[in-house]
Amino acid sequence: MRNFQHITMLDIMAKRTFVIGDIHGALRALKQLLLKIDLREDDKIIFLGDYVDGWSESAQVIEYLIESDTIYNCIFIKGNHDISCESWLNETILDPNWKLKSGKLTIQSYESFSSERKAAHLDFFSRMKYYHVDEYNRLFVHGGFTASNGPQSEQSKNNLTTDRTLWEIAIMMDSRIKKHSVLYPKKLLLFNEICIGHTPTLTYNSDLPMCACNVWNIDTGAGFTGRLSALNIDTKEILQSDKVLFLYPHENGRN
Repeated sequence: MRNFQHITMLDIMAKRTFVIGDIHGALRALKQLLLKIDLREDDKIIFLGDYVDGWSESAQVIEYLIESDTIYNCIFIKGNHDISCESWLNETILDPNWKLKSGKLTIQSYESFSSERKAAHLDFFSRMKYYHVDEYNRLFVHGGFTASNGPQSEQSKNNLTTDRTLWEIAIMMDSRIKKHSVLYPKKLLLFNEICIGHTPTLTYNSDLPMCACNVWNIDTGAGFTGRLSALNIDTKEILQSDKVLFLYPHENGRN
């Protein structure tokens, strides 16, 4: 059994860690949410991926995140939609349907961007992490993982951006099996807590972050009819934007 560090009240008071869910091109929601957080110098922000595809300001979101990275302590996790945008910027499209469907508005958002800025965005995408484990053994990943030994054992990193089985297992097991039962999923015991995006909580009729077992799902449907959310991982305080469709009244998002 590993000896995990314990979070003390002094840790919480000294530095806050906020986890932000899927943005999907909603720059207005992101700016509104960060104003509500009222960031302090010692805060850390962990973004869970899917910055693009949805509302009309995908390129502008990436530009804003690049600027924010020079001011705040940020960690950027890569999502499946980010992989598609990165491929397009690199002129190696993985999915030809992306240009016609979810990537259409993303491509349009880049029309005023110079080749130099596109190259800077491509570099930003290439530097994103597929997952992050902090000093308290908390995992942050866009989708989940399937490997029994954890995300580092995944044969394909793309699985970390697309997996939904981890959340489905957590939902199924929550409140049914005690944590110390031999039937409790061993994968969930690898980390003290796990934070994911990718699967909108709107699917479960909620526009708030959800917790099942030790898994927090912070994708509250900002790409659709929901809100953009931030979770203070220590105190579990939740902050949210307005419903994003009200911030972009003449657009449809991912609907």
